[in-house]
Amino acid sequence: MTPVPLLRVLDLTDGLAANAVRLLVGLGADVIRVRTDTAVPATPPAALHWYAGTRTLTVPDVDLDRVVASLLVDADIVLESGPVGDLRTLDLRKANPEAWEHVAHVVVTPFGLSGSRRDWLADESVAAAAGGMTWLGGRPGEAPTPPPRGQATQLAGTHAAIAALLAVIARRRIGRGQLAEVSVQEAVAATLETGAIAWIHAGTVPGRTGGVYGHVAHRVFPTADGYVAGGYSGPDRMWSDLLAWMNETGEAADLTDDVWQDPVHRWRHRPHVDEVVTAWTLRRTTAEIAVEARRRALPWAEVAAPADLVANPQLRSRDFFLQISTPEGTVIDAGFPYESPGQPRPVRLAAPEAVGIGARWHVAAPPAELPPQMRLASGGALSGLRVLDLTWVLAGPYVTRILGDHGADIVKVESAHRQDPTRFAPSMRLRPGAGSEESGYFLNFNRNKRSLALNLRSAEGPQLLRRLAGKVDVVVENFSPGTLAKWGLDFENLQRINPDAVLVSMSGVGATGPWRSAVTFADTLAGWSGLTHATGGADGIPQGLTFGLGDMVAANAAVVAILDCVLRGEGGHVDLSQLEAMAAHLGTAVLDTAVPAVADDRLGPFVLRAPGDDRWLSVGRVSREKLASVVDGTDPVRRLEEYAAATDADRAAAHLQAHGIPAYPVRNGHDLVERDPQLAARGFYPTLTHPLAGKVRVEGVLHHLTDTPPHLDRPAPLLGEHTEELLGELLGLTTQEIAGLRERGVLV
Repeated sequence: MTPVPLLRVLDLTDGLAANAVRLLVGLGADVIRVRTDTAVPATPPAALHWYAGTRTLTVPDVDLDRVVASLLVDADIVLESGPVGDLRTLDLRKANPEAWEHVAHVVVTPFGLSGSRRDWLADESVAAAAGGMTWLGGRPGEAPTPPPRGQATQLAGTHAAIAALLAVIARRRIGRGQLAEVSVQEAVAATLETGAIAWIHAGTVPGRTGGVYGHVAHRVFPTADGYVAGGYSGPDRMWSDLLAWMNETGEAADLTDDVWQDPVHRWRHRPHVDEVVTAWTLRRTTAEIAVEARRRALPWAEVAAPADLVANPQLRSRDFFLQISTPEGTVIDAGFPYESPGQPRPVRLAAPEAVGIGARWHVAAPPAELPPQMRLASGGALSGLRVLDLTWVLAGPYVTRILGDHGADIVKVESAHRQDPTRFAPSMRLRPGAGSEESGYFLNFNRNKRSLALNLRSAEGPQLLRRLAGKVDVVVENFSPGTLAKWGLDFENLQRINPDAVLVSMSGVGATGPWRSAVTFADTLAGWSGLTHATGGADGIPQGLTFGLGDMVAANAAVVAILDCVLRGEGGHVDLSQLEAMAAHLGTAVLDTAVPAVADDRLGPFVLRAPGDDRWLSVGRVSREKLASVVDGTDPVRRLEEYAAATDADRAAAHLQAHGIPAYPVRNGHDLVERDPQLAARGFYPTLTHPLAGKVRVEGVLHHLTDTPPHLDRPAPLLGEHTEELLGELLGLTTQEIAGLRERGVLV
């Protein structure tokens, strides 16, 4: 039986926010897509991938406002995206604000609704450059390379879906809808891992490394018949077990010498280690390394082509792929990043259905009540929601950072015996001379949280953890499957303790399936998903990405899942596979093998050298006629290259934008923080005052809600800074009881 829709979504998006539509369909929403008869239609693969499961209404431009007004009456969400000058719904809202009071109204624009560049244009390539992502791709000395498969606009679409869900949740508390806006540039700039914070904390700019990670010893290695992604950072076992494997066949060279067992020495002399490891991988096939690595629980993975995804045994075992019914038959596409109760797997969708002007909404489920503690009159959209944060490194902390920005009370449980690696890893501290309490990486991803120090190796630690779990609404963890069960906090036990709680598990590949025990890093997930393979240039050699895009893509999916559960008023277990989240973020990659694409005869996109040291200009897709009219030449591409090489990148971008061509300088971390006038005007790098690090800039918020705006209230906590406060507040422990726990080594 098809679940009853929870939400009614009126869609007026273009490619900037198409992923928002897809994600909401993945939650079971009823989506009516309204387009004018003059709009450029999506190509066959794109139409199926982004809009399967929707109904499409095509109307003359003169009828659009009337049709929107009619459907608006019973809509929950209105989505629109595009350049500011092309938006229709803002004027409609201004003309009749009362008609819009009940809806979550979300607009996505290239650069936001404010700032001197609010009217500038951006397509995928220009947005990636403007947000700093393009700078990180490519080889040293060569032009920067944007990430493949539409990562920038997919990120923006995901954040549009998050903004919409936040506004719907807030509506149930404050009794009205609101306007929310998302900037594509900001969505990209918040997804660089150390791309900008390296400048903030260390005054350095991560350069292009050809796929060699700058803060962990991972990269793409060649094999006898292809490539693998892997490395030897993390717990000591990652190095010692790899070394033992290499030594079994006498191929460890000098790496068994005592000096190489020092992680600091290995890091300083990493090129030599990589040289020895490369010699070892070249003697083996990709499958031989990947299969044995999984057996040994080491983080190594095949670099698979996107076309190979459908054969992945882990994805198939979890019914990840969806089936789309078309007039020509059924086609297979990448699935949704997580399984929603509104769209249980296996998912089968119809191709977009054309409907007439008389189309009406399907019957929707009645809204669930919010938990009593969330029924407040003021605060962020998630004020009153309490989250037990058992995560570390990047993916999990990014989830709870977003929730905390919108008012959720984040209780981060950590311990001196199990510190977050981003506190103690020298490569992640970023700040010169910083200790574990001043790590730049930790400071950026852990604001708006309270820290409780709890030793889970002690006898009483797991008992206290279970008591804490009884006092929260959401538990988030990103351990390997089975870890929570050791503490008596697996989902079965959590249900007994707190039946209404949501448990979000963010393991690498999910809690079920033949690879469920696999050890993963961001690069291994990108390798399996097909993303790394897609980074191959003209020579076909994949470089991979040197930042944790997969972690943050999975984190965004987890936020959507949590908000979905809050809206439904249901507890449950979200078994989120980071591999599935990444595979769902490859656009039409799976469909491209079965559905022929329509050729795009426009020129570009381009990344062109500009005056200055390693300065570049990104120019989006443009028709030959349009470009020729602007650069005035019979060979417009050559003339554009000459113009870019002789003109300051900001000035060149402004000139091209004035003539309707999307363009932007390729920003690096320093540029984003110090030189970008648009991010500065929108206050994207605000300052928080940390008790040890002092005033520190952090990445800003992404979901700008007018009536329940996000807030940055707290810097990242010191380890255990709020232990006594939280134990008293949540568990009612006295000062004497807390002192006793400290004496027994429970609170360290």
